[in-house]
Amino acid sequence: MSMVQSAKHYTAVQATRVLPGLLARSSDASLIRLTRVLEAIAKTQGHKVQMQQLRGLFEQKHPALELGRRILGGIRPNCRTKLVENLGLNAAYFGAARRDELKAQGQTAPFLLVISPTERCNLHCRGCWAAKYSKDSDMPLEVLDRVITEAKEMGMYFFTITGGEPFIRDDLFEIYRKHDDAYFQVYTNGTLIDDAIAKKLAEVGNVAPAISIEGFEEQTDDRRGRGTFKRVMAAMDALRQERVPFGFSSMVARKGVDVVTSDEFIDMLIEKGCLFGWYFIYVPIGLKPDPSQMPTPEQRERHRERVVRIRATKPIFVADFWNDGWLVNGCIAARLYAHINSSGDVEPCAFVHFATDNVNETSLKEALNSPFFRAIQYRFPWSENQLKPCMFLDNPCVLREAVAEGKAHGTHEGAESLITELAPTLDRYAEELERLTDPMWEELRGRLRPPGELAAERKALVGGIRGRG
Repeated sequence: MSMVQSAKHYTAVQATRVLPGLLARSSDASLIRLTRVLEAIAKTQGHKVQMQQLRGLFEQKHPALELGRRILGGIRPNCRTKLVENLGLNAAYFGAARRDELKAQGQTAPFLLVISPTERCNLHCRGCWAAKYSKDSDMPLEVLDRVITEAKEMGMYFFTITGGEPFIRDDLFEIYRKHDDAYFQVYTNGTLIDDAIAKKLAEVGNVAPAISIEGFEEQTDDRRGRGTFKRVMAAMDALRQERVPFGFSSMVARKGVDVVTSDEFIDMLIEKGCLFGWYFIYVPIGLKPDPSQMPTPEQRERHRERVVRIRATKPIFVADFWNDGWLVNGCIAARLYAHINSSGDVEPCAFVHFATDNVNETSLKEALNSPFFRAIQYRFPWSENQLKPCMFLDNPCVLREAVAEGKAHGTHEGAESLITELAPTLDRYAEELERLTDPMWEELRGRLRPPGELAAERKALVGGIRGRG
């Protein structure tokens, strides 16, 4: 890093440690001015546009303004600093320069990694893939430490920790403390978060739990076991008491699909203190995969519309892992993120349990640039219709072809069912979704980006892949 770059880095870091506290007590006009400052120092045109859009929302008194206040004023100063500095500066700003450098060399450089350090869990939820893994196959702490170190060298400072149940491993706090410059989002069932764990999270400051909840007590306990809902509510209370940022995670299944996007449900979670939420469509993987639990294409489209409405009316950030693909230019698997399971297998997606490389045998950089990952990237975008972004749910032939070309293997017993016995069911689902969403996408796409821009991006990506062999 040059002296000029070091000076800019120091100035930016110091600003993040002072400005948020001041803005938490300032007027709406101060928040709007902040977007102008961030726009001026943004490294990319995309970041500048994002700040312009955020300023527009603030000026319109959008709920995003209240959410900003909840984040700046509602969480512990230590947590607020780590959120802004680690996720905002290191991951999104400074890390981008290193990732761009690698991409210019034709290498894969994701924004984030999803890592499962354990597959052990204190619950046995219906439809969870964790139940198919060995219960004693924890990733050694030294391997996890090395993977995160290698990832940071590639410009990655944002990590999602999942499982299994991550809080079953108390030693993960050693990782959070050691990698104090990174930010960790932890998917958890919440039942192990008590007052003591909440205090430890407040101390480290760089961890935000995303607590699984399937709706109200009836829906949550039906899938996760009697009494789980009450334990989740207690966990949220403990986190709110310690002013630790946290959110929710909900699986969207055919039964009760509308509950998790209802005003009553979202308002309850906001009152509990949730700042963000993630929705994941049920997919037939893991223990006894059941395609009948998948939301129908009509339900899925209605769910997408409701998520859009929540973002427009509620002071909480929500995202839909599948249906928001159109907001990030399609599927992000093997491009902007990847998953590493507890055995060290490097998978293109947390829901695609196929791999060729393992971090116990190769470097992270080599694994992310494997022939399997290249086979996936070469086919991107799978479809011009970004309302059907998924490589195995919406465009199942992509996964089958990439597995064959990249000579990938299933990473647990039964993983191959996605491309074998479930293939006809997924093909029918994809065809139904295409018939429903093709007209919607044609109407929407003209408002999103200039014609031909996606094709140009694909051409550049393919050229980069071919250029590296």
